[in-house]
Amino acid sequence: MGSLGPGDKGSSGINAEYGRLENHVFGPKRNCLAAAHVLDLHEDGFIKPHIDSIKFCGALVSGMSLLSDAVMRLKLDDKNYSDVFIPRLSVYIMSNDIRYKYTHEILPNTPSINGREIHRTRRITIMKRSKESDHSNS
Repeated sequence: MGSLGPGDKGSSGINAEYGRLENHVFGPKRNCLAAAHVLDLHEDGFIKPHIDSIKFCGALVSGMSLLSDAVMRLKLDDKNYSDVFIPRLSVYIMSNDIRYKYTHEILPNTPSINGREIHRTRRITIMKRSKESDHSNS
């Protein structure tokens, strides 16, 4: 197995960094579900448009994108959408209108966005969600 990168401390280092991220995103009380959801998407794979159910999580969803760049489409309706570049090793957060009114999807291997070439490979994303009681728009 190859190194995870500069300063690699193995799984304990990853856990420490992810703990810092949880604290930053969800606050010191860590108002998030204990379990993380790991998405492993083949380079030719995609995720269909959807809005995450409020039955299973709260108002805040975060994703730590690993291994590969991707393009997420946020769509209000057929005329109102935006394609968002998600670089590898980044974190994105969805809340408020983006969380409740827009569908989101991961597009199939998109050759470019805003003039930037993208070649997606295997995509792994670690998702964390706030607790159900944290509904600001329900």
